Amino acid sequence: MLFDIIKNPSFARLMETHVREILIHLFESDQNFGILCKIEHLTFDPLLPADISSEFRAMTLFFLAGYTFESARLENNMLYFEAGFGQENIGSMVSVPLLSIVQIIIDDTPAFVNLALPREQSISVNIEKDEGVKNSMSSFLSNPENQKFVKEPSKK
Repeated sequence: MLFDIIKNPSFARLMETHVREILIHLFESDQNFGILCKIEHLTFDPLLPADISSEFRAMTLFFLAGYTFESARLENNMLYFEAGFGQENIGSMVSVPLLSIVQIIIDDTPAFVNLALPREQSISVNIEKDEGVKNSMSSFLSNPENQKFVKEPSKK
């Protein structure tokens, strides 16, 4: 079953290795990219004001370009970068555990998808197959940017 695979620690290590290798390749290629992350696992130093941090969704997209890309570095199982937030462009160093990166996006296209669950996360899953697909599609469609990927039903 898929859940048995994605919660397996050896699968998580494999995904973490792939994330690291892809990020190294992108840095060496000087290629800007986006990362879709589980915000609950990220830290900000200094902490962001509540009016900014409250706007983050559970899955948040960060684009690494310009100064943010130049400031980025990999250390062990973490990605670090500095970014400006809000209208005041408040600077903060963002710490991202590699396993919290769900997607790596290049030119609006996912180039990598990580299904592994972080090791410290304990989840009890009891979802019927159709409900999981419905929740996934609902999350996907909640982002207006994803509308361009939805195909209209063909008329016969």
